[in-house]
Amino acid sequence: MTKQELIQQIRLKESFLCVGLDPDMSKIPTHLLEMDDPIFEFNKAIIDATHPYAVAFKPNTAFFECHGSKGWDSLEKTINYIPKECMIIADAKRGDIGNTSTYYAKTFFETLHADAVTVAPYMGSDSVLPFTKFDGKWVVLLALTSNEGAKDFQLKSGQDGLLFENVLKTSMQWASSEKMMFVVGATRAEDIAEVRKLAPDYFFLVPGVGAQGGSLEDVVKYGANEECGLLVNSSRGIIYASAGLDFASAAKKEALKIQNQMASHVQRWNF
Repeated sequence: MTKQELIQQIRLKESFLCVGLDPDMSKIPTHLLEMDDPIFEFNKAIIDATHPYAVAFKPNTAFFECHGSKGWDSLEKTINYIPKECMIIADAKRGDIGNTSTYYAKTFFETLHADAVTVAPYMGSDSVLPFTKFDGKWVVLLALTSNEGAKDFQLKSGQDGLLFENVLKTSMQWASSEKMMFVVGATRAEDIAEVRKLAPDYFFLVPGVGAQGGSLEDVVKYGANEECGLLVNSSRGIIYASAGLDFASAAKKEALKIQNQMASHVQRWNF
């Protein structure tokens, strides 16, 4: 998916919602556990219910990989089921050097056919550049995350400023805004503004809205650019809106609620 194709979907759906698929077997409705592939059946129902309101889906690979080969099968089936107009972000947080990164990229881009993969930049350019070699594919680089431990490293000062600032400045030399976006957490609105100043043209994947307490209004106020520039992810707040037989309709209701809020912003933007 190209940047222009993503922007077109945002216009058409009046949404910049990314639905996170984190299928926790201890949380999915119990009636699904009787099926051959509960994880896929759960994801399938969530996708059916929410895709009219979402421009992206983000399967978190940890929730699949822990089940071994069967979980990997569920992941592959889930990715294949996601409508083609939606961006597919494999939330794998890979990051290694040389051929290892190359084969991680092949795994997610060629075998699984994801559009994007989350990548950790700690090992530097040779852990990231292999992911940039695939046409129409994206690197989603961890920049400033919303978890409590982010302050352990990302917000530490060095001779050249805060670590996350150095990550942004350096990584923008590796790929343009056509192939790279940044993970920027929603729980510290003032930090989103700082990231936007440093990376004015890049899309941000923003977790932390909803269950983690981030404000959509603040994300838009401090993080939007002239092309929207945002994919706001919601996982638990949508997919676990209900644990009963109505889980899919409850997810649809929550996704629609967020999309309605987003529509008011998209309608104001001239892009």
